Amino acid sequence: MRRDDEMKLALLVTQAGVHEGAWRDPSVPPGGGIDIDHYAYLAALAEGAAFHFLFLPDSPSVIERDYEHIARVSRNDEFEPITLLSALSSRTRDIGLVGTATTTYNQPYHLARMFASLDHLSRGRAGWNVVTSGLKFEAPNFGDDELPDHDTRYARAREFVEVVKGLWDSWEDDAFVRDKQSGIFADTTKLHLLNHRGDYLSVRGPLNVSRPPQGYPVLVQAGASDAGISFAAEVSEVVFSAAPSLEGGKRYYAALKAKASALGREDDQMLVMPGIIPIVGRTQQEASEKLRRLQYSMHTDVQLGLAERMLGFVTELRSINLDSLVPEALPQTNSTQSSQTLLLDLAARQKLTWRQLIRLVSDSKGQLMVVGTPDEIADTMVNTFDQRAADGFNVMPAIVPSGLKEFVDLVVPELRRRRKFRFRYSGKTLRENLGLKRPLNRFKGQA
Repeated sequence: MRRDDEMKLALLVTQAGVHEGAWRDPSVPPGGGIDIDHYAYLAALAEGAAFHFLFLPDSPSVIERDYEHIARVSRNDEFEPITLLSALSSRTRDIGLVGTATTTYNQPYHLARMFASLDHLSRGRAGWNVVTSGLKFEAPNFGDDELPDHDTRYARAREFVEVVKGLWDSWEDDAFVRDKQSGIFADTTKLHLLNHRGDYLSVRGPLNVSRPPQGYPVLVQAGASDAGISFAAEVSEVVFSAAPSLEGGKRYYAALKAKASALGREDDQMLVMPGIIPIVGRTQQEASEKLRRLQYSMHTDVQLGLAERMLGFVTELRSINLDSLVPEALPQTNSTQSSQTLLLDLAARQKLTWRQLIRLVSDSKGQLMVVGTPDEIADTMVNTFDQRAADGFNVMPAIVPSGLKEFVDLVVPELRRRRKFRFRYSGKTLRENLGLKRPLNRFKGQA
């Protein structure tokens, strides 16, 4: 199997950092979530280090269940991804711009048009993180009492992505001739109506913007349930996974690549990039002290609320003996199933009590966390990469901007010394920088 010997790196962009206590640190701008200069600074740090892309998570709702939890988190005052990435497109030059948008509560035409526009604005640096809504609080914002069931959400997502790709193919690459002398702006022999009628969607087309510079913006996906893995194998070009253990990461990587190969996909045309939370210190003691400060800043209401959400809101942790062992199974959730499965597997393997699981979730949210020196963090990343548990990483600083700057200043040079990360950008588009092929227009040559 062909694979570039250099890992890919993305930056998960959050206003304060991935740790829920980060916003309380004096170094974090208190209003960073609605400050374009704050995000532009994070983007500049990542672009200066030749990161492949920025990754913006999103949910179209407040995701906390209790007001006590809502009161103590910073995420409910921030930009939505496409607006923010559009602004950042004019303040960056090379780094990719990947935004999250749900197929459950959007229409294909809207997203096809917005991501095509972002790809044009950025001259070929856009990517779409395709998600299905997995939080029950989203449903009432769109006229539903409950989320559609898990399998229905993925069935709609498959059809949705195919419709969006069909809309991006509405115009062939050279359809807009813009010939002032003849008065012909568009060659309509290269215009194609989609005329889609499916189980969930009906879309005529065409899109009223030319084909994106990349053909399609890069398709990213983060599902890890059985349905999510199958979906990723079919459509994803980059997969954002959670791999807190090396052996689990290797199994996931091999299974996903095998599924994609069985569908006729080339191995190097789907990249697996698990999350990593690096807490960098010049000594182990310094790194551990940084984590302790973050832990101290995280209120009990936030710890309990976060764990309840990641377990799918199927348990009330305030009514449980926290020193009892986590059971092997909980009621199945109609929310995000992959995080519940991941945490229960971790708890069973490590024989965790509820209190220990809550602390683990509070620190790492089920992702790989490495607390240590630049050498130790680089060791883990290189070993994970070399053992084929990853093609790269979605770097999730616990706190920004300081955690990102420390990673860029201390860990990236160590990765480069080991010849595992590049010094500069190699292409003009996100596809070129990731080594992904530009898709052909499905309608090309059809009059």
